[in-house]
Amino acid sequence: MVEASSSSSSSSSTWSQVFVKLRFISRIRRFVHKTATSKQCDGKPTVGTTLDRGETINNIHDDNDDESVVLQRSVKRLHFGSQQEKAVAAREIKRLAGDDLSRRKLMAELGVIQPLVAMVGSEYCITHRRLAVQALVELANGTCTNKALMVEAGILSKLSKNVSVEDEAKHEFAQLVMSLSSLVNAHFPIDSSKILPLVLDMLESESSVETKMLCLGTLYNLSIVIDNVGSLAKDEVVHALLKLSSMKEASEKALATLGNLVVTLMGKKVLESSPMVPECLIEILTWDDKSRCQELSAYILMILAHQSSLQRTKMEDGGIVPILLQVALLGSPLAQKRALKLLQWFKDERQMKMGPHSGPQSRRLSFNSPTKHDDADLGKKLMKNMVRQSLYKNMETITRRANGDTDSNSKLKLLVISSSSKSLPY
Repeated sequence: MVEASSSSSSSSSTWSQVFVKLRFISRIRRFVHKTATSKQCDGKPTVGTTLDRGETINNIHDDNDDESVVLQRSVKRLHFGSQQEKAVAAREIKRLAGDDLSRRKLMAELGVIQPLVAMVGSEYCITHRRLAVQALVELANGTCTNKALMVEAGILSKLSKNVSVEDEAKHEFAQLVMSLSSLVNAHFPIDSSKILPLVLDMLESESSVETKMLCLGTLYNLSIVIDNVGSLAKDEVVHALLKLSSMKEASEKALATLGNLVVTLMGKKVLESSPMVPECLIEILTWDDKSRCQELSAYILMILAHQSSLQRTKMEDGGIVPILLQVALLGSPLAQKRALKLLQWFKDERQMKMGPHSGPQSRRLSFNSPTKHDDADLGKKLMKNMVRQSLYKNMETITRRANGDTDSNSKLKLLVISSSSKSLPY
């Protein structure tokens, strides 16, 4: 009985909230219809706004107006107002949306997202578009539903039209793109190809560090989904990420993004062809104060070095071995483990491939294959010749220092040549 009563009470409270919202929406609709009709009759512009594009935007409400009244007017002007009135309404929605999450959800239910998205892709001046973007940033804060509504309203296509946006507006656009890209964590599909040109433009331009960090966060979010790797595995994207990885404040996020790309075949090929690889990654291994960056750099180098003798040769030519030794001694436990693994591969690379090993060999030999036995026999012959030559030189030096007797020297030479390594006492 207690459960039934509590269930009925919660149900009634829910329906009461819905009823209040519906009543509020119906009031707004009546108000909008009434005001729009009266405006058509007198044909006068609304007091408190200026319709000229170059003039300053004024407030649309008095200080004594209630916020609900301001919201009603803003929704009405956003739907039916002029260009200047919509810009003023966008500013008020931005202000009201920053106060309460429930209010942001209510605004979405009142249909403010669609006209704001339309403003972003319109021919309005940059000031009006910035106000729309700022309002959308506030509406997207803390609610995946509002973000999904923006994507469904076509915000990604609208943003793609704002490539090479003015410097003063880049930060707001980067905030909105970063917020929308987080939808991938909720398994909501995001078409990365539509926003990638804008992100790359902001990364390659003289944007602020904060703006670049927002763009980097967008690339990281997109790289989490394997379906987005096709659009991200491009020379310009990898080049931008490698440049950011050289900045200590942005290196960790950039390396994490590269780590998501390098595990795919397309991403690995683009990284291998980059002229900044492996020198840039080897340099990061020397950052003793950035252990996480060392770990991520070693991880990427491991994937590149695996089963690729060309990449291992490039790494050795770049002086990676002494740096790996330093990381193996002084790095974090994970960095030490990865450095030791790479060192083992380079050690095996220098050997004569006398048998299969755990390193990055390009092909494996069967246990009883003829090639394996031939290689082993050849290695034994080479080792015997090396031992004989070394013994001959040592004995010759000792004999010459002792008495310089040519006869004994000749006898020792014949003795060494006719002997085998098995006849040595040690």
